[in-house]
Amino acid sequence: MLIISDTNKISLKIKSQLFKKLNKYKINKPNTIIVIGGDGFMLQTLKNNQKKQKSFYGINSGNYGFLMNKFSLKNIVKNLLKAKMITISPLEMTVKNNKNQIRKYLAINEVSILRQSRQAASLSINYGSKQIIKKLVSDGVLVSTPAGSTAYNLSVHGPILSLNSKKLSISPISPFRPRRWKGKIVSDKSKIIIKNLNSKKRPISAVADNIEVRNAKNVIVKTNKKIKFKLLYDKNRGLQQKIKIEQLRKETF
Repeated sequence: MLIISDTNKISLKIKSQLFKKLNKYKINKPNTIIVIGGDGFMLQTLKNNQKKQKSFYGINSGNYGFLMNKFSLKNIVKNLLKAKMITISPLEMTVKNNKNQIRKYLAINEVSILRQSRQAASLSINYGSKQIIKKLVSDGVLVSTPAGSTAYNLSVHGPILSLNSKKLSISPISPFRPRRWKGKIVSDKSKIIIKNLNSKKRPISAVADNIEVRNAKNVIVKTNKKIKFKLLYDKNRGLQQKIKIEQLRKETF
């Protein structure tokens, strides 16, 4: 069993406690990687180990930790042995920049297209052969997976998607024209094509989770079904349950 930890004090303390506990009970799950950190560290670890065909059990040492499990030294052995698995496929972002260079990156949560200057972005959005919107003037647009639908997507008032919905959410970021466009939910089977309609005056960047490509001319987003990440969650506290909690959560101010 491999343990990968972030370098902050809390993560390193959990890692030390975990080593002692697992060695004491001689627990070894060779196909499992334990990831200690926050959501960002988990996303980074998944992408770095995508070819290893492992299962990933996250332990939260960050703030919210939506993709992670709450650490309990008392129950960690039981939680590991009884963890439930869910499988998710990431988005694949293909970007052509203003020098006609091609860049490809994976996104587990979302691909966000963002204005790169004080000028609002001017975008067209197609879904396969269908045009979703001819011209969107906004701060940008976001394409979210079900796993990422409660993250940045929810902050821009996008819909929360069920894990088994086989859908993607396309949500505008501060739309100016058309001002009342709320976005669209589409199947995860086709390509989403986003074009910059004025790349010289209105530059944009394309971001796959936290990896940015600047001066994008057009962006193609699709689900890569060939890649499957196996995530492990404590019994009764899985990702689907967390999504349902977010759907019912009432904000307090």
